[in-house]
Amino acid sequence: MEAAVLTSAVSEHEVSDRPGMLPWYCLTAVFGATCIPLGALWDISWHSTIGRDTFWTPAHIMIHIGGLVPGFTAGWLAFKTTWFGSDAERNRAVKIFGVYAPLGAWIIIWGALAMLFSAPFDNWWHNAYGLDVEILSPPHTILAAGMYAVAIGALILVLAYQNRTGEKSGSLLFIYTAGILLIMSTIIVTEKSYPNQQHGSLFYQLSCAIYPLYLVAAARASKARWAASGAAAVYMSFMLLMIWVLPLFHAQPKLAPIYNPVDRMVPPVFPLLLIGPGIAIDLILRFQARRGFWWDFLTATLMGTAFLGVLLVLQWPFSKFMLSSAADNWFFGGNRHWPYFVKPREWRFTFWKQDVDALTMSGLGIALCLAVVKSRIALALGNWMSKVQR
Repeated sequence: MEAAVLTSAVSEHEVSDRPGMLPWYCLTAVFGATCIPLGALWDISWHSTIGRDTFWTPAHIMIHIGGLVPGFTAGWLAFKTTWFGSDAERNRAVKIFGVYAPLGAWIIIWGALAMLFSAPFDNWWHNAYGLDVEILSPPHTILAAGMYAVAIGALILVLAYQNRTGEKSGSLLFIYTAGILLIMSTIIVTEKSYPNQQHGSLFYQLSCAIYPLYLVAAARASKARWAASGAAAVYMSFMLLMIWVLPLFHAQPKLAPIYNPVDRMVPPVFPLLLIGPGIAIDLILRFQARRGFWWDFLTATLMGTAFLGVLLVLQWPFSKFMLSSAADNWFFGGNRHWPYFVKPREWRFTFWKQDVDALTMSGLGIALCLAVVKSRIALALGNWMSKVQR
């Protein structure tokens, strides 16, 4: 009898995790997560080109599709696992208030609800206070938290599949989803990452406080090699796609004052050259001899140092290029990302706040400490992620 139950459980497990076949719920969740940064970049371009418009813009719809599709997927997983799931499926689910669902599904459900709540809040905010020119307004903050949760939930769903099966397809989808999260992290700090700010301490400190967390965690948790550089490549590819596609569409501002009369959709800024630090992180992790608290501390020190060093070597001269006339073309999109409501003056071609935010040794020291600490946290997070199977 016990053997029969065990055989049944094993066969059920094999049916739900067929080798070489990505589960449909992973694909739909990642599809939704992909819609979120694409919609967000489109929405920023919409505000920069046209201005505040109706809530039912295509960009807004894409963002909320990114919440609804994974949300319904996660809800179905909870319903099916609780009432129609096998014992094996319930055993690897998380139980909350008597309802069973994978860990990633619960995170997605929370994120989707936060995104739905932010929609009427954002509409009221605009009606009450008018046009906002900042990305992180209160309703946008709630929306961002929900979007992050949906993407993280999708990542956990894929991660659990990868860890249970060891399939290469799961590892590649995990790297892709890590790249989606990296895109979202760069969008949040867009206003602090213009080429004009890339000779200041704050830019490098923010970069070291944010990006190693994604790149190092992806590299440690992935079952495939080159995960950090792969995630960085996904980020750069998506940003380049938006730079090249958005200006193909004609549009014009509808709100005054209009200081910069654009006639095409405004593209985002050229992506940061994170693939360089990503390659460095992958190489260091590839040659790590052992694991353990002190070995990981040493590895984090090397990774943090490499991240800051490679980013500085690449981004410092590249930001000079981006402010020059040589970058003002369709490929790099230099000087084409300014919205209609800013006055096009010479400040666009200079580095900002060099009197108060110049890159100094103390500023670099703070950035290095942040990179090392975040790399160590990311290694610990990656160690946990490599064990997730629920």
